[in-house]
Amino acid sequence: MAEQTYETAIKRLEEVVEQLENGKLPLDKLLEYYEEGTKLAAFCNTCLDKAQLKITELAELEANDNE
Repeated sequence: MAEQTYETAIKRLEEVVEQLENGKLPLDKLLEYYEEGTKLAAFCNTCLDKAQLKITELAELEANDNE
């Protein structure tokens, strides 16, 4: 299995949310999708946190170079 990317995770999260909003799933499937969705959301948040940190580091480097 290929390494998951932010883009694939967000796409799958959208699919999961659509299924949850559908309202036609049995309880066990709802719980399954909910669990998957929370894991995907955590993964996406981690990706965004890493990207934000990288941007901050690059901005600080640029600011130091311009001094």
